[in-house]
Amino acid sequence: MSKYFVNKFLFQVDRDPELLAAYKDDPGALVEQWEASLGRQLGNGDPVERTTWLSFEPEERRALVEHDYVALFEQGAHFFLCLTLFIAVYDEDYAASQGPLSFQREYAAKLSHWLGKDYPTVAL
Repeated sequence: MSKYFVNKFLFQVDRDPELLAAYKDDPGALVEQWEASLGRQLGNGDPVERTTWLSFEPEERRALVEHDYVALFEQGAHFFLCLTLFIAVYDEDYAASQGPLSFQREYAAKLSHWLGKDYPTVAL
């Protein structure tokens, strides 16, 4: 897993309302667009400084497109970045239909098979 690249995606999309809206609307298009443009920018987003070697692995791309946060966690994505992005994606709808913290409870339940085990490392 290219943990840095995945974590950069999670961080940037979560903190940018326009990217978040695009990710909710069409995850595949946003993942593809981000990987080709924003993801390649280095430093503070200076478009001149770009990397040419970072990209998502196929299983990372699939997990991001399908919002498969369990797979992302198991591949080593940072648990907090993953949680906060998917709270931003799902919390409002879940809370409206199932009450407060309902998405967080589902997230925890889907990762409950990790209880008693060491979490995947988030080190680069």
